[in-house]
Formats: sequence, C-alpha cells, structure tokens
Amino acid sequence: MYFVSPSKGRMDFDEMMNDIINYIKGIPTSSYKIIIGSDSQVKRETSFVTAVIVHRLGKGARYYYRKKTHRKIKSLRQKIFYETALSLELGGMVNKYFSNSGFDELNVEIHIDVGNHGETKSLIREVVGMVTGSGFRAKIKPDAYGASSVADKHTK
Repeated sequence: MYFVSPSKGRMDFDEMMNDIINYIKGIPTSSYKIIIGSDSQVKRETSFVTAVIVHRLGKGARYYYRKKTHRKIKSLRQKIFYETALSLELGGMVNKYFSNSGFDELNVEIHIDVGNHGETKSLIREVVGMVTGSGFRAKIKPDAYGASSVADKHTK
C-alpha cells in the first residue's frame, strides 16, 4: 500500500506517518486535526481515493492520498459503505501508529461523503453510526471536506 504526497511524491505507510509526525513536531505548540476521508468515481471501473489530512489549525495543512480501483459499483449505497470502510480501516492503522509513537492525544476524524441534501441523505444515520461505533468522530457534508474536497480532487 502506498500513498502520494503532492509535495513529496510516493511513500509507503510508515514514511507517510513519519512525515506526519515530523510535521507535528515542527510546531508542537500548534493544535492539529487528523482527518481521513474517501470518495469515489465510477467510469469503466470504480476508483476510490482515501485522503489523510494533517490540519495545523490556523496555519495550513498537508495531505496524502491512496488510490484503489475496484470493479464497477453502480449502487450508491454500496459505494458509500465501501468508502466509509476504507476510511475506517486507515483510521485504525493511523490511530495504532500514533499510539505506538506516543501521540495518543491526536484524534482521528472521519469525513463521510454524505449530506442532508441529495441521494445520500437516507444513509447518514447508518454510516455515522458505523464511524462513531468504531470510536471515531464523524463529519458529514458540508463539514466533510476531507472526502468532498481533498479525496474528490484525486478521483478524476
């Protein structure tokens, strides 16, 4: 599994996590938010992008993403659940890495590509329950920029 950093190129999971920790150590007095969000695009196959964003509150951010292709998925419900599962899987890995590195105070936020307007409205309760039941804070549109902006940018 590899990730892409727009500024540093391709890196594996450990390299990405080391880069995140070094970014945080750069200004340790700042507040940070760790955000994970996924989005997808259907063409001949379905392309899923999961983004990891390190937001230095009030002072910018850095992000990394991974791309995964899957057979064509036509069901919106199935796509949203798969996007959420990808974010949760990575969220668990990131949390574990932070715990093992002495950064337990960093909470991972999962951004889900659903909102109160449009077709995904009926899925909100289920996917938010899936995320909160896994121990993460969930954000939906319009606050889910990790999914609807950052990940979305790389699905095309």
